[in-house]
This record gives sequence, C-alpha cells and structure tokens, in this order.
Amino acid sequence: MTRRDSRGLPLSTIFDRAADRYREGVDLLLSAWPGAAEALDEAIAADPDFALAYAARARLHAFRGEPAKAKARIATAEGVVARRGTERERSHVAILSLAISGNSAQALERALAHADAWPRDVLILSLPLGAFGLFAFSGMADHDQARVDLCERHARHFDADDWWFLTYRGWSHAENGNVAHGRALTQRGFDLRKNNANAAHALSHAMYEGGAHDEAERLIAGWLPGYDRAGILHGHIAWHAALGALERGDPEQALAIYADCIQPSVTAGMPVNVVSDTASFLWRLKAYGHTVPTELWQDAAAYSENYFQKAGFAFADVHMALIAAATGDKTAVEERVRAQMDLIAAGGLAAGPVVPAICRAALSFAEEDYAACARMLEPAAAEVVRIGGSGAQREMIEDMLLLALMRSRETVKARELLDRRLHRRPSSRDTRWHGLLAA
Repeated sequence: MTRRDSRGLPLSTIFDRAADRYREGVDLLLSAWPGAAEALDEAIAADPDFALAYAARARLHAFRGEPAKAKARIATAEGVVARRGTERERSHVAILSLAISGNSAQALERALAHADAWPRDVLILSLPLGAFGLFAFSGMADHDQARVDLCERHARHFDADDWWFLTYRGWSHAENGNVAHGRALTQRGFDLRKNNANAAHALSHAMYEGGAHDEAERLIAGWLPGYDRAGILHGHIAWHAALGALERGDPEQALAIYADCIQPSVTAGMPVNVVSDTASFLWRLKAYGHTVPTELWQDAAAYSENYFQKAGFAFADVHMALIAAATGDKTAVEERVRAQMDLIAAGGLAAGPVVPAICRAALSFAEEDYAACARMLEPAAAEVVRIGGSGAQREMIEDMLLLALMRSRETVKARELLDRRLHRRPSSRDTRWHGLLAA
C-alpha cells in the first residue's frame, strides 16, 4: 500500500506511523502551530530513511534562525533521497536545500517549475508565497502580482475546502489590492482551521488593508489567547494589535502589548520578525510623538547584534538601520550602506538602490534632518515594495516620508500623499494628520 501526504502525493516510506506523523507535522508547519518539530521527529524515528521528514525538519530550523541545524538536516535528506526517493522527492529536497543555503533565485526558479509538475506539493508551493517568501524577497517590484498569478494558475488543483490554499490565495489577493475578495477567501480558510496562525495573521492583514482596524483588533484579542506563546507568529500577531492601539491613539495599551508579547525577551518569533517588529514598532511610537523608554531600544539593539550583521538581506537591512539610527550608531548605518553599495556595484543586491536610500533616510530622520530625509525617500517611494514584507510593514517607510514632508513644511506634497492614502485605505491617524495640515 502506498502511503500519501495530506494532499494525496505518494511518500517513500513503508511505515504508517512515519507517514501519519509527517502529514501532521507538515500541516502544523503550514499552520505555524506548535508541535510540528515533535511530529516530524516522530516521523524520522519511525523511519530513519524518510527523506521528506528530514527536509521538513530542516525547514523548521530555518524558520527558527538555526542555519547550522537546517543545513545538517537537509544534508541528511539529500543523502537519503539519493538512495530512496522518487523524482518529486528529489526535486523537493533539492529546492529546500537551495533555499536553506541562501540560493534564493535558483530556489524560486526551481520551485515554480516544481509547482507546474506537482502543484499539490504544498511545502514547495508555499516557498514563493507569503510576506517572507521567495517572491517577496526577490527584489521584484511586482511580487504582489506574481503571488496572485501563481495561486490562480494552480487553483484548479485544490479542493474548495483546502484551508492552506485558501489562506495563501486570500493573502495574495488582499496584499495585491483586491481586498474584499482576499478577505473572503482568507475568512473561509480561517473558519476551516482556527488553529492556524497563518490564517489569523492573513485575515488580520485583510481587515487592516480594508480599513477595518477595529475588527482586526477584536479578531486578535479573541484568537491570540488560544495560541501558545511558543508559536512563531505569536509576537508578530500581537504586533498587529499594538499597531491597532497606536492607530486609535492609545500608546499605553500599545506599549503594554509590546512588553507582554513582542519585545525580544518574551517572544519566540523568527529572528526576522523580532528584529523588524521591535524596530518598526518603536520607530512608529516615537515618530507619532510618544515617549519610547531608552531601554527598549537598547534591548532591540542587543538582540539584533546576533543576527543580520552582513548586509544584503534588504528587508533586514532596513530594520537594522532603523535600530542603529535610533540608538545613535551612525557608523553602523554608514558601514551597512557602503556594503550595500558594493553589492549593488557587483550585481548582488536584488532590491537595488532603494535599500541604501531608505537606510540613509532613516539616519536623517533620526537626526531630525527632515528635508534631507524627504529628498532621499521621494524618488525611492515607488520602489519600496522591492524590500519585501507586507504592505503593513512597508507602510512605516511611507510614514517616514509623510512625516518628513510635514516637518520640513512641504505641506502641498504631504497633503497629496495623505489624500492618496485616505483614498486607498481609511485611517483615523491619517485623518488626524490631514486635519493638522488643513489647520
């Protein structure tokens, strides 16, 4: 009897328990739900020659910012699959190996080809998708559309009640501007599997993009207490709640959420989330005119010293520069910018010149040279999407430009930008700022 994965693809294991625990482990992984590591370890124990179980375990190590462990696991998977594995499984392992080793462009190319051959191989199809997927971090200016195109190309291969596909298809549409359709799809996915942090996250994003900030806060308040703090998205989903509190002018509540769920000492999030969430929340808090306790910036800086020290990961580069600028480490920002410029000259920074432009602008903003900040950000504004992440995460850069324009008395430009934002998505904060400009 052929054992199969959760989407019906055959597995090279003869052990029922190995297949069962693999199916459970992958679904937990795709849900960002605790227990995936244990389930996959049990699959490996049941069949030490089960390559895909090692590969999925490697993917989890990569999520956790454990590159040495990830590389060791994927190397084991490569050795096993060479001896016992189908064509699909060999391709599956090879693509994850490319992603884990940092060969993102090759991994993306191979993942798209793999999806054409085996579209229901969801662990591989997931790689280009999401805010931190291979498309988002490719440096492409149209990666939001590329995600939609990928999902629509393969939609016919998925059941109408596939909770995973509904979640990522919905996310892709909402991020690409088709918010109502994206929210409806994501809501269906969430209703089918509530124990799915990716669905709760995607649904809160869709609500945010549609201007339904109060609904997003209520969703998170009702759902987050049932998500174990060991879940890798716990701190990030709380970050959305903290932004909601800031949006309605409640910095005390925002800070309380930060202290309880987001700061480095309390979260079990992925390093890229911890660095970006701490940096962007604290930046927003200060930029919006609220007091940021000095020790919070210091804690964020201390955590970041262990990660992303080498320039070249655009999304992390921007947030590392924010932390350095906010803590007065001008040298660190300048060194990172020089390294980025060297990479650009060598063709090695896919996102291109927008990255050093944002880093320099962040330093100018921190030094209260708002005119210089605006000069650097204005020509780069249309290219910010290239750094990856979500629209909600990148909005901080637009806020920086808007506030720099307001504070350098570029009133006409600031009002035009606010008008575009209010047309795109209602916001009580933007309404308040618009009132200030009109006064």
